[in-house]
Amino acid sequence: MCADSCQLIAKNQVLTNRVSAMPTIDIHNGSKELNDEVKSLGKQFSVNETWEHSTQIFEYTSSANPYMIPIPIQKLDATEHMSGPTRVTALDISKAIGIEGYPATSPNLLASFVRICIGESVTTNACATSQAFYVIHGRGRSQNGLGVVEWSTGDLFVFPSSTEEMPCTHFCLDDEEEQSGGAGLYWVSDAPLLNYLGVVPRVKKFKPAYFSRQVLLDNVENVRHEPGAKHRNRLGILLGNESTPETKTLSHVLWSLLNVLPAGEVQRPHRHNSVALDLAVRAAPGTYTLMGKELDSEGWVKDPIRVDWTTGAVFITPPGWWHSHHNESCEEAWVLPIQDAGLYTHQRTLDIRFADEVAAAKMRVKDFSEQQ
Repeated sequence: MCADSCQLIAKNQVLTNRVSAMPTIDIHNGSKELNDEVKSLGKQFSVNETWEHSTQIFEYTSSANPYMIPIPIQKLDATEHMSGPTRVTALDISKAIGIEGYPATSPNLLASFVRICIGESVTTNACATSQAFYVIHGRGRSQNGLGVVEWSTGDLFVFPSSTEEMPCTHFCLDDEEEQSGGAGLYWVSDAPLLNYLGVVPRVKKFKPAYFSRQVLLDNVENVRHEPGAKHRNRLGILLGNESTPETKTLSHVLWSLLNVLPAGEVQRPHRHNSVALDLAVRAAPGTYTLMGKELDSEGWVKDPIRVDWTTGAVFITPPGWWHSHHNESCEEAWVLPIQDAGLYTHQRTLDIRFADEVAAAKMRVKDFSEQQ
């Protein structure tokens, strides 16, 4: 009896939680006087005619897949964080993709470089649910309402917000080995998504997290020595949060991969519906990405556009484009893409595909057709 009662209580509690999350509806059993008053007010203040001016109607087959301005391939050069005064420089392509009123690197994300001269500080702020910072070079600390994070080259930290503003002040203590006179941070937030929706954060959707350079490198090293690692589509680690166990992503919106590309190696094409904002952490000349909308018969990118990696620079990989990584240098290269794939994964729309799997599926279809 006790077990049955406990199960019943648990079920009722779940049901109560679900019901409490439902929108509230007030029902009024009005009198005749109230009904007459409503009718009178309706005649005086009806907005039907005004609201009708906002309507538009489209024929379905010609409008179901409307033209949207494509996301272009763009880059932000490393000079923005390697030299000059303390500042924040955004990779803002909002006008190029038809967005008005706020900066954006993609419809959902904004990527920026933060340059902080030694002994100086700068405050960043965003109306965003997720803000991630990767330390390209330098040593310092960052402080906001959630605490103080001390950082150095190769570290990454991410924090949520439950208010309209979440200012974070960054201090540079020294530039370590770069001799650039300052620190450089790679900052990505989902501020454009909230601007598009016209909303502000209400609750913290994940826990703040800090990844040290050593922890990241140790985990990549572990993956590198796993059986079959050499033949994987990418050789790296996804950065997760204990608040996002299902999506396995940096936050509920942001996704990040630390990927190593060994010298002389090629990583075969894959594609996904999220936009990738790729930071070339380290790359020698001869390291590049080939991008395109289609694959050829051999499973390589057809009529590709080449984007060369430059250490400390960021480039955009458009959504849905196939892309492969190539390292023709004698040094291994590292890349850190940050995407809005946390959101896409939750929506079941990421649709990541790997060239080898696509080619194998086509071969199975061909074999089946030949057997008929």
